[in-house]
Parts: sequence; C-alpha cells; structure tokens
Amino acid sequence: MNRFQLYKLLRKNTTLSYKRSPAFEQNKWAKAIIYVGGAFFAIYLIMYGTLIGMTAEGDVGTMIAAMTLVMPIDFMLRFIVQTTPGMMVKPYILQPISRYTAIECFLISEHVSAYNLLWLAMFIPYSVIILVGGAGFGPMLLELLTVELLIIFNSQIYLFFRTLINRNVLWFIPAAAFYALPFSPALITMNKKVINKMIDTYIEVGTSWYFILIVLALIVALFFINRWFQFKYVYEEISKKEERKLKHVSQFSFLNRFGIVGEYLKIELKSNMRNKTMRSRCIISLTVVIFFSLIIAYTEIYNGELALNFWGMYCFAIYGITVLVKIMGQEGNYIDLLMTHRENIIAVLEAKYWFYTAVLVIPFFIMLPAVFTGKYSVLMLLAYMLMTAGLLHFIIFQLAVYNKQTLPLQQKMTAKGNFENGRQLAIELTALIGPIVLTSIGLYTIGMTNTYLVMIGIGGAFVATHKLWIRNIYKRMMERRYENLEGFHGTRQ
Repeated sequence: MNRFQLYKLLRKNTTLSYKRSPAFEQNKWAKAIIYVGGAFFAIYLIMYGTLIGMTAEGDVGTMIAAMTLVMPIDFMLRFIVQTTPGMMVKPYILQPISRYTAIECFLISEHVSAYNLLWLAMFIPYSVIILVGGAGFGPMLLELLTVELLIIFNSQIYLFFRTLINRNVLWFIPAAAFYALPFSPALITMNKKVINKMIDTYIEVGTSWYFILIVLALIVALFFINRWFQFKYVYEEISKKEERKLKHVSQFSFLNRFGIVGEYLKIELKSNMRNKTMRSRCIISLTVVIFFSLIIAYTEIYNGELALNFWGMYCFAIYGITVLVKIMGQEGNYIDLLMTHRENIIAVLEAKYWFYTAVLVIPFFIMLPAVFTGKYSVLMLLAYMLMTAGLLHFIIFQLAVYNKQTLPLQQKMTAKGNFENGRQLAIELTALIGPIVLTSIGLYTIGMTNTYLVMIGIGGAFVATHKLWIRNIYKRMMERRYENLEGFHGTRQ
C-alpha cells in the first residue's frame, strides 16, 4: 500500500467514525443548520468581496491589504470550525505505520478543507470586479492565488498556536501579538502618511511574483513544524508523561455565607482557573471582548447604529455563548455524585447562573472607553448587561435539559468531538439571534432609548424570577435523567 492509498484509507476511516457515532442520527438536523449557516456566511463573504472590489476601482492589491484584517478574524473563527488532529491520530498511534502518517493526512486535508475554500466566496467576486474594472488577467490571478494561499497559511498558523494554547493559554498573547504586527506602524504613530505608506508597501510586496513563493515556502515549513508538534504533544498526552502538582489551594471562604450554592460557586471558580478547557475559553472570550471594544471605541469601522448595537450585545453574550452552550458538560465527569442528593442540580444551576451573571461586570468595564468616546451610553450597557443576565441566560440554560455529553476538563488534543442535535442548535441560535432581532425591531419602531428601557425591564424580570425557571429546568432534567446519564457515561474520556 503506497502513501496515497494510505491517506485515502485514513480519510475514509475518519468519515466512518463520525457515521458510527451514537449521535450521528440526531446530528442530521445539526448538519442541515450548519449548511444553512455556511450558506449565509458565503453570502456575507460575497457582499464584502463585492464592496472591497468596488473600493479597489480596478487596481490589484486591495484584497492583499485587507488580509491584515481578514486573517485575525479567520483565526478566531477557526476555534469554532477547525480541530487539532489528535482525535484522528489516537487510534493509529500504535499501528504498524509511520508515526507521522495520520498527522500528515490531517494536515493535507486541512489545506483543501471546505472552510478554506469557502473564502473564495469573497475572493472571486472581488477578482471579477477588478478584472472588469481594468486590472490585467495575470495580476488578478496572481492576487487570487496569493490570498487563498494566505488562508491556507493561516490554517497552519492556527494549528501551531492552538497546539501551544492547549498546553498553556498564555500562548494566546504571542498569537495576538503576531496578528497585531502588521498594524504596528499605525499603533506607534497615528500619522496618516505613515499609515498610507504602510498600506502601499503591503500592496506592493503582496502583488509581487516572489511573495507567492515566500508564502508557499512558509506553508511547507509550518507543515513540518506542525507535524512534529502534533505528534510530540499527542504522544505526551496519551502516555500521561506530564503531571502537575497542585501548589496552592484557594479557599474562597467569603462564599461560605451562601451555603451549598456557595460551595458550587467555589467549584465553578476553581474550574475556570485550573481546567484547561474552561480556562482557555475564558481567556479567548475576554480577548474577543477587548478586541471589539477597542475597535468600536477608537476606529470608524462600526459606526452604524445597528452595527454598534449588534457588537455591543455580542461583547456581553460571547462568554455565555462559548461556555454555557456546554452547560453540565464538565459536570458529566462526576454527574453520578451530583445525583446522590436531592435537588443538588438546582444548587449547581443557581451557582452557575450567579457566576456567569457576575462575569458580565467585566465586559461592562472593558466597554467604558466606547462610552467615553461617545459610541455607547451607560443606559445601553446596562440594558445589554441585564438582557444577557436575564433573557439570554434563560435561553442558554435550557441546554442543561438536553446536553448529555461529557466535556473533558484537561484533555484537548485527543478529545472526542462534541455532537449536537437540532434542538440544541435551535436553542443556541435563538440565544444568539433573538436579542439582536428584538433590538432591531425596537430600533425601527419605538427608538433606541425606549428599546433600552424595555430591555432593562425584560432582563430584570428574568433575573428576578431565575429561581422559578431554574426549578423548571431541574424538573425537566429529572424526566430525562436516565437518558442523560447514559450519554454522560458513554462520552467520558
């Protein structure tokens, strides 16, 4: 069997592993929703590709300059759509094949993944417009190939940093610095001439024939670096070579006054501080909030009222959306113990509710610069904070009834995929889109000030009645407890 046949076999086995999953049948609705989401994302990309093409006015290089913004956005999106190869590598680690073969198969498949090709929905309309506008076919084709190769290069950068971030979340800082590097001249000086010179330099270098060779060389170099990294860390994780000793135990004694809820609050705090999975999500969410807050406060990118409200709501919702969508997933590791005492789950849910509500104070203070620059108002921030604490958390907490897959607390490289059914995705989409739809309706009917007051009222009502709807969630969880317990047991690592 030659290497190409081996790659085909590994690719086939990966596809079959998904089909053989117990969640495959329930996942059909999830796939349909993903396809619809992908179609909307493609339409979004076509729109932006058209706008950038019209801005270019027939000159090549504008998309090259835009890639300085596209690549960090693409990097963040890959946390949702791209995984590390550990899940595929684990079954083959002791097989009589080259130790790098499975990892090479994954890396090669990433180069031609559907997500990488989806970016062509932005690049092709742009290329057609500049070609019609007078750009030569050769320069246009060179730029199209270059920007697509930059996306592939970005997928390798993501794998490199994601592997390191899985080891230590502080690696997110060098990753952020890497993507901020192209903007360093603008950050050092806000001189308009310097910024224009910077953009002209990027266009000149990016449209040269040798730049595409540099990108290809970097892709090849990162391919071999990632191949070595992935094998090294997956092998260490499987063999349990790295064991860390607990150096300090935080007591959080100030939470003792809240009784059993306070004890579960301590667990939630310690989980977010110690467990790799939760800690990395926390840091990534915080970084996203800071990033968009600074963009809104100090740039003119999002000046429309609807765009400002969308990103304002998103900054408050991001942490809950990224963490609470897997609510009860980490408790799946010890769900049997929680079931031994009556109504323990209620205390767990209440502790989670107060923890993630208290966390909303962080984006409130982070977004104050946007208030000082006149982009936001204190009333707006209060409205979105209460809307998130009330309505958004009410919607997301419904997932506690249906989530039945254990979330690994430490293992990341070799963790199994988390499948979701259509009902779970429908709840997640409602949580993501619902508040924005209400805001949009209010914008065009009663005005934003009145809308903020209504949002404060709605959010405050759900906050005040949280004990009632948490108890309702608990009752529905108990009706499904045997089905959920079976799911938690079957998906433990």
